[in-house]
Amino acid sequence: MKFRVERDVLADAVAWTARALPIRPSAPVLAGLMIQAGPLDADGADTGDGSGDGLQLSTFDYETSARATLAADVVDEGRALVSGRLLADICRALPSRTVEFSVDGAKATVTCGSARFSLPTLPVEDYPTLPAMPESRGTVPSGLFAHAVNQAVTAAGRDDMLPVLTGVRVEMEGEHIALLATDRFRLSSRDLTWSPGAPDTSAAALVPAKVLADTAKSLTGGTEVRIALAASGAGEGLIGFEGQSDGGVRRTTTRLLDGDFPKVRALFPTEHLTTARVDRAVLVDAVKRVSLVAERNTAVQLHFADNVLTLDAGSGDEAMASESIEAEVSGEEITTGFNPAFLLDGLTAIEAPFVELAFTTAAKPVVISGLDALDGEADADFRYLLMPRRLLS
Repeated sequence: MKFRVERDVLADAVAWTARALPIRPSAPVLAGLMIQAGPLDADGADTGDGSGDGLQLSTFDYETSARATLAADVVDEGRALVSGRLLADICRALPSRTVEFSVDGAKATVTCGSARFSLPTLPVEDYPTLPAMPESRGTVPSGLFAHAVNQAVTAAGRDDMLPVLTGVRVEMEGEHIALLATDRFRLSSRDLTWSPGAPDTSAAALVPAKVLADTAKSLTGGTEVRIALAASGAGEGLIGFEGQSDGGVRRTTTRLLDGDFPKVRALFPTEHLTTARVDRAVLVDAVKRVSLVAERNTAVQLHFADNVLTLDAGSGDEAMASESIEAEVSGEEITTGFNPAFLLDGLTAIEAPFVELAFTTAAKPVVISGLDALDGEADADFRYLLMPRRLLS
């Protein structure tokens, strides 16, 4: 096998593909990156030059696969499996010139200008077959998708002992997609519109939050992302994502999480007794300052009354902090408290200049939404629900 390709194109594609490599692979070959040079198969994507010749780079650990195609000057067709992380490091360090990659026996050689690297190959025959992309369900603007996913994963769990809560529930219904995540202490809900392949599209999937976040962020090079999901009862429980890049097409698949996601929509209250509207940046800064004296696992207290929000942390003989900021408070006076890190996560996931905090009682969750103006309507597309914490007496 032998091919030539520009260093920037190769380095970008290798880095994107290698990002899915497992940190501790269960078998040595799973640390490899497969390089296929020549006509791309039917499951690959066209390189865009009309010839069908090019490269397909892929990784797979039996859970998540990543594939990138790019145009290249293929001299000799073939396949090779090399250490993905090592190849990524090498490509990143190469000068900005044409790269020549060749394989002779059990050695692969990378040449770029006067730089030359030789690295061992892994047995191609031991590498698992990559899963095919599931059925395409529709497309969504890549920037919108990345932003929505970034907001949704804010509340996703990180405890592997509760795997269902480490996922994001993706619900597709007609022209709407809903993204839901919770770790039991908070809940995020993000709604967005997309272009379904069929107007009666209806499907749901529980996608690992980390994979979804990495994928959405990495597929912003093109204008849209194609979402693929097998029909109910078909396939192997896979979801796939595809996007364009400057060098070609990028695809990733991941196995869905097993289990039933909790029915969380009922947690959002239908009415509120107290609402407060605050400048988001001012509130973020105040929470950061006051929480400096909050001991681990203790709450920052929030008291809403007379159009003032007072934040307090610390107690007794320990360090204490207090700060008051302006707030438009409607309804009953209320005192409650929250984990400051979780509160900041929700506030920073919102980009609007103002936020609305809506309460039923002090012992029940707050619903945080964005506002473009203090007298405007609360954003219904992204809502962040946060459970209160017990206050120190």
